[in-house]
Amino acid sequence: MANHRPTVSPEFMQLVADQHQQLRSFVRALGVDADWVDDLAQEVFLVAWREQQSFDTQRDVGKWLRGIARNLVRNEVRKRQRQKRFLHQGLTELLIDAVPAKPLAWEESDTSVLRDCVEQLAPKSRKLVSGRYRDGWKAPDLADHFGMTPAAVRQALGRIRQQLKQCVELRMVEG
Repeated sequence: MANHRPTVSPEFMQLVADQHQQLRSFVRALGVDADWVDDLAQEVFLVAWREQQSFDTQRDVGKWLRGIARNLVRNEVRKRQRQKRFLHQGLTELLIDAVPAKPLAWEESDTSVLRDCVEQLAPKSRKLVSGRYRDGWKAPDLADHFGMTPAAVRQALGRIRQQLKQCVELRMVEG
């Protein structure tokens, strides 16, 4: 029995070579842990290879690959099976929505933008973010610690996430 392995065309190999670095930067900008960026980029190229017959050559191939990456990251977040790949699910979801689909140099998409935005928050907001996203506290724990109701904590975190999203978007546009 012969082992049949599909071959990869030279054109597809060139696509990978041309797009690999920008795709890695984009995946990292979505909040994927640095240790998993290469794995997710490889998954993107595998999906692209399997679906290459459906790609319209008149379209922007980088945008197509970034769309695949965005969907794979979103699926990972939803499954919650491999949370170790992400800085934190809530932050990754925020970054998926905040990071534009255009290619960015790594320096422009560095997570330091988000850190700077967090530093601009009011002290109590920073502590809420830290408790939730760094320490993994749930709303009831935060509510007890801050003398709030769990609903008020969730509402405050929602407002803070929106504020951070706007800050990141502004920084990306300014950059």
